[in-house]
Formats: sequence, structure tokens, C-alpha cells
Amino acid sequence: MNTLTNEERVVEALYWWGIPTFFRCEHTQDYTNTDIGLVGVPHSTGNGTTERDQHLGPRSVRHVSAYARRVHNDFQFSPWDACNIHDLGDVPFPEGNDNEKCIDRIYNFFKKLDDAGVNPVSIGGDHSITGGVVKAIAGADAKLSDGKKVAFLHFDAHTDTFQNLDHFMGAKRSAAHWGAYLVQDGHVDAHKSVQIGIRGHTRTLDWLQSSYDLGYDVITKKEFDKIGLESACERIKKRMDGEPIYITFDLDCLDPSIAPAVSNLEPGCQGFYVDTAVELIRSLKGQNVIGGDVVCLMPTMDGPKNLTSQVASYIAFEIMCLIAWNKHNK
Repeated sequence: MNTLTNEERVVEALYWWGIPTFFRCEHTQDYTNTDIGLVGVPHSTGNGTTERDQHLGPRSVRHVSAYARRVHNDFQFSPWDACNIHDLGDVPFPEGNDNEKCIDRIYNFFKKLDDAGVNPVSIGGDHSITGGVVKAIAGADAKLSDGKKVAFLHFDAHTDTFQNLDHFMGAKRSAAHWGAYLVQDGHVDAHKSVQIGIRGHTRTLDWLQSSYDLGYDVITKKEFDKIGLESACERIKKRMDGEPIYITFDLDCLDPSIAPAVSNLEPGCQGFYVDTAVELIRSLKGQNVIGGDVVCLMPTMDGPKNLTSQVASYIAFEIMCLIAWNKHNK
């Protein structure tokens, strides 16, 4: 809980001062007094492209995120006062070049959080990390989802349900496959899930078909532009109402002008702007959001103002506030 004076709050927000943790939260590995755990997942080997600096994402967000330690004006509450929120450090990856062992490491790390009843908000890392996280906190053996599958709110320019190959450039549980195998393995209910923001020319004409076959509701960016924000929010709420929900946010769903440092840019058509993405996230206020992640940040591609890292920290803040508000108002 936060009991700082106003003067102390001002100093806290100077991101270049002090020891960097996520949102200047206390770093601990003791889960017993933690409601929401902020976790770095510095993993790059699930992507398979030559742009593999996504493992630097957590460190970069820690660097700037103190600036985003704010109260939530729209929700009219302070998440820091409402919940015990701690930086739980990074998932260790001693076999960092072996994607499959890394996914197992992610699962084992987050399974401990699930056992302790700690809701995770993670910074990646490439999008394969979602596979290990959600396997640990959703499905028959999971505490946080109460033994149920989760509903995904999946922000992305790409579906990540590619099944035409059994691996993606060597990675089995890859950044291209997780959206499919989590459904097939019983951790995600695609019929309660929404993929939103998908855009750009696909590599084959059937590229989206696997998502439809699995049962996802896919709101492409082109469709979103036709139906509008209000209709999209209603569609999301109606589909997920009453379900345990996990939000996974690939920064490439955003327009490259505001999130240039991502691993798989889609610059040929406009992506979401921050206000739109935030309103879509906030549409789940009052719902059972059990966790989330922000992925695909490539700090080495960012500018000197760390724009994409700052955007990532604010998206993580919104997801964290949803969880904190819902826990505080049960």
C-alpha cells in the first residue's frame, strides 16, 4: 500500500532517479503479501526473425515506468493504495536460445504465482511468452481462473494461430503458434475470446482461417473502422461476460508512429492510437480480469525518448488498474 506525501510522490515519478523497478514498486520474491505481481519475461527465441532484441523489453520498461506511476483519473482510484503491487523480478533463462526450455521456465515461474493467488502483469519478450504464462494460470488445474479456461482479449496486428507448419523457424511453441495450442490444450476458450486489430496484407488468402476454425471472434482493423469503438466494446463485453479474462497486448497493434520499436511492423495501414486501445481495455472494467501481458517491444529500435517503452508502460498500467479496481471493488 502507498502512504507517501505529495512531495515524495513527485520524486517517485522522476524515472531517471533511484533504482529502476516496474512503476517504482518494491522488488520482492515473497508472494505472500502480493496481490498483483509485475514480472519481466526477457525472452526472444520464440519469434524466429532476425529482429530478436525483445528480451531487452523488461529492462527498458523498468527504466521509464516510474513516470507512469499515477492515479487513475477515469476510475477515480489509486491502484497503489488499493492493492499490494510488487515487482517480482524476471523469469530466469539459463537456456535462453532454446525456446522450448524457456517456455517451460515461464510456466514454472507463473505456476508459483498461480498457487499463491497472485495476479500477474508481465512485460515481454516476444509473444511466445503468453503460451507459458496462460498454461500456468488457466485451465483445469489453475487457481486464478478457478479451474476454467480463460477468455482472451488479444490485441495484435497478427492472429498468432499459424498452424500450417509444426514450428516457426525451429520454435515449436512459438510466437506464431501460441494462440492455437492454448485453445487445443484446454487453457483458452476461443468461443469466448476476441482478437482485435488484425491488419495488413496476409501471406496467403487463408491466413485468418485458423482463428475462425478455432472459434475466435476476429475484429480486423478494417472491420473495427466500420463498426466503431462503441460497437466493438459492446461485442467484447457480451462475448466475455462472466468469464475469467486474460489480456495480451502486442504493441504492433498500435500505429507505427506511436510504437515504432516493435518486432513485426505493419506500416502499410493505420494501427490503433493509444486512446482507442485504452478504451477497448477499459471496456472490461468490472469483469474478472486475472492477468495480462505487453509484448514485442524492441528497445534497440526505439528513439532517444524511449517512446515505445513509455507507451508499453502505460498499456501495462491500464491492464494493472483493471485488475486492481476489480479486486478492490469485489
